[in-house]
Amino acid sequence: MRFVDEYRDGRLARAIVRDIERMQTKPWVIMEVCGGQTHSIVKHGIDHLLPPGIELVHGPGCPVCVTSLEMIDKAHAIAARPDVIFCSFGDMLRVPGTRADLFTLKSEGADVRIVYSPLDCLAIAKGNPDKKVVFFAIGFETTAPANAMLVWRAHQEGVKNVSVLVSHVLVPPSIAAILQSPQNRVQGFLGPGHVCTVWEEVGVTTLADGFSTTLVVGGRSVVFCRLGESLYAYGSVCARCGAGLEDSTLESASLVCSACKEHFEIAGAGRGRSEPAVHLEPFPLLIEDGRAMVAVH
Repeated sequence: MRFVDEYRDGRLARAIVRDIERMQTKPWVIMEVCGGQTHSIVKHGIDHLLPPGIELVHGPGCPVCVTSLEMIDKAHAIAARPDVIFCSFGDMLRVPGTRADLFTLKSEGADVRIVYSPLDCLAIAKGNPDKKVVFFAIGFETTAPANAMLVWRAHQEGVKNVSVLVSHVLVPPSIAAILQSPQNRVQGFLGPGHVCTVWEEVGVTTLADGFSTTLVVGGRSVVFCRLGESLYAYGSVCARCGAGLEDSTLESASLVCSACKEHFEIAGAGRGRSEPAVHLEPFPLLIEDGRAMVAVH
């Protein structure tokens, strides 16, 4: 199957690993952001397949794991009501609350159902007009649109007996806390590429002043720099020597290449200080409603 078989080709995977090993010049600590990435990495043994000098750190956490006990207990109280059909993704059913989990409540007679899409709740609500259908809407920013679509569709179709118990959490504050921690070892992040088209939202709006970080966005390595209120995005390849800028430092409004020590003026179109004819590759960056969107090509 196209776009599936290529990603499950062991021969190609081993060739890519050899390329990574050949290009690697120093140890790396990389954190994947998306829980789907963590699942695929562990399922296919990618963390063991990579060269020893590359360490993958799982984080910043999955929305299931960070759902508060108070919210879980609230969900269980709603699910236990005889007039409710409680719908949830399967990964929440074994998460314990103060007394039990959703599976236990189901065994005790509660009408708890697993759905594979929030929109499944519409059909359940239409088929059970005498019941209140409640969807447990958990997740990061990437799941919010699908959950919102359920509410919009219910309103458009006049379905009155469906509602959502919302427990969304944000990724950017977690990334900011990691980057600003004195114990931080993470040198780069694998951004959630499954939600990008041409523009991809990136969690850098909370990047501290005077800091830089590197994210893989849409298959491209991009270094983000914060100077005061302004954010900048450049390709993470030194325009002078060709070395990666993932280990660069931000000094006096300049990004300093760790290999050749060239200073690139962040607010000056990425121009080289000693060689103004060379400059970093700029990436369009849009800040809108507190979100950062970068265009990759």
